[in-house]
Amino acid sequence: MTLESLFASLWQDYTVRLCPSADKVHRLLKEGDELINDHIALRTFNLSPVGIETLAKPFLDLGYQVCGDYVFEAKKLVAIHLQHANEKMPKVFISELRIELCSAKLQEIVEKLVAQVDKQALNKGEFLYRGRPWQISHEDYLTLAKESEYAAWLAAHGYGANHFTVSVNQLNHFTDVVDVNNKLRDSGFVINESGGEVKGSPDVLLEQSSTMADKVMVDFSDRRAEIPGGFYEFAKRYPLANGGLYQGFVAASADKIFESTN
Repeated sequence: MTLESLFASLWQDYTVRLCPSADKVHRLLKEGDELINDHIALRTFNLSPVGIETLAKPFLDLGYQVCGDYVFEAKKLVAIHLQHANEKMPKVFISELRIELCSAKLQEIVEKLVAQVDKQALNKGEFLYRGRPWQISHEDYLTLAKESEYAAWLAAHGYGANHFTVSVNQLNHFTDVVDVNNKLRDSGFVINESGGEVKGSPDVLLEQSSTMADKVMVDFSDRRAEIPGGFYEFAKRYPLANGGLYQGFVAASADKIFESTN
């Protein structure tokens, strides 16, 4: 597997299964050259064998390095981000839910899900875009959703890109994130306004916004239901003193981006 084939497969899964509207966003913002993807985001639980290190391994094997770590206390999450020496390759943001901080009921449901995972399948990077490696009932999904949107989303969808991210820096027709938001609103998209429609500022060297998640149909073990899927993010990075663009993430902003799947 090459990095190009890995990201192509993640994009295919994302646009077909999780965020079908992504193609429309692409058409609205594309200016000739292919859009640059700033980063993708992946979610998991902090349980063996599906923790952060398992999701990171296929990328690390292909030349990525861990370049930052983050804590989201209110959401009971920790995260890392990976970068490649080739700056044209997307950054990878991987978060995990610390289930020991959650209720006994949530822990019971999640442990039941992870127990179904075929460990051998995790040795291949394909699991990153193959969806849900377990069965879950709609009732258990709703139980998780009452406590943790993150846990419910992951339990329902499994593995795949929670979002892709357009790099606003590359765009010629838009200089500000808010201009991208207005274009999307005019085209019928709903923008995540939790914490303000633009998260971050030039002072923290990063501005971000996102659409609210698509609604997609999911097959549970006992019924089929429509739930939030993936969303599309937009990021503008500001230069450091050395002239290069800031490459990290801002925890306070990312915290609000998570709410795009509420």
